[in-house]
Amino acid sequence: MSAVTPNDLSRLSLNQETIKQWSLPELAEGCVKAGVPGVGLWRAPVQEYGVERAARLMRDAGLVVTSLCRGGFLTGVGAADRAAALADNRRAIDEAAALGTATLVLVSGGLPPGSRDLHAARERIADALAELAPYAGERGVRLAIEPLHPMFASDRCVVSTLSQALDLAERFPSDQLGVVVDTYHLWWDDRVADDIARAGDRIAAFQLADWITPLPAGVLLGRGRLGDGVVDFRRFRELVDATGYTGPVEVEIFNEALWSRDGAEVLAEVADRYVTHVLRS
Repeated sequence: MSAVTPNDLSRLSLNQETIKQWSLPELAEGCVKAGVPGVGLWRAPVQEYGVERAARLMRDAGLVVTSLCRGGFLTGVGAADRAAALADNRRAIDEAAALGTATLVLVSGGLPPGSRDLHAARERIADALAELAPYAGERGVRLAIEPLHPMFASDRCVVSTLSQALDLAERFPSDQLGVVVDTYHLWWDDRVADDIARAGDRIAAFQLADWITPLPAGVLLGRGRLGDGVVDFRRFRELVDATGYTGPVEVEIFNEALWSRDGAEVLAEVADRYVTHVLRS
C-alpha cells in the first residue's frame, strides 16, 4: 500500500465491527463496490463462517485482510488458565495465517480477580509472549500489542500506553512483536508523539476512531465517527507516516447507532470522513 495522498482510498481498511450488521459476504461486496481495498476481521464471525471459506471469500474479492482481532488475555494465574490462553492464542495465530494477514491484534488482559499488581500482570504477558512469538514468527504472523485507554486497565488490558506496549514488544524481534496505534485509546497521552517515533517499524496496525463527550452509556461501544470528537487524526497520521509506515489505515468504530443504519451508507460516510479528517484537515 502506498503513502497517503488526497482523495486516495488505497490505504483505507474497514474493520468488520464498524459495520457489524453485515455478513462476511456483504462486507466483501460492500468494500469492493466502495473501492475500499482492506478489511480487518474478527475471530468469532470468521469462525462461524469458516476460516478457510472466509479466506477464500476475501481472496476472490481481491481484498487484503489487514488484521485479525483478537488474541491476548494473557494475565490469568494458574497453570490451567495459562495453558488455555496459550492454546487459544496459537489457534488465533493459525487463523491469521490462514486468512493471509500478517497482523494478529492482542488485547493483553486485565487484572485477575482480587489482584492489584499491575507489574506482575504485565510480566505474565511477557512470559506468554516468549512462548507465542516464535510460534507466530514461524507462521508469518506478527503479534501486535494494543494499548487500551486506562479506563480498561482493570478488566481488559493492563497495557495502557504505547510506551508500556513497546516495553513489552522490544523484548522480542520486531518481525514477531509489534504494536497497534489506535487513536481512540492514545489521543490523550502527551508522550504519544515520542512513543510513535520510538515505535518505528514495530507499528503493525494503525486504527482510527474518535473520542466523543459526554461518553455514551457503555463506553466500550461509544467510539465516535471520525470528526465527531476531539482526536486530531491528521496529526496522528503524519506522526505514523513519519516512521516510514505505509500500511493500512483501519477504521474501527464500535457504535450501536452505526449498527442500526444501512451498511453502504455507513461505509460511504467512513470513506468521506477518512478523506476529510485524515488526509486533508
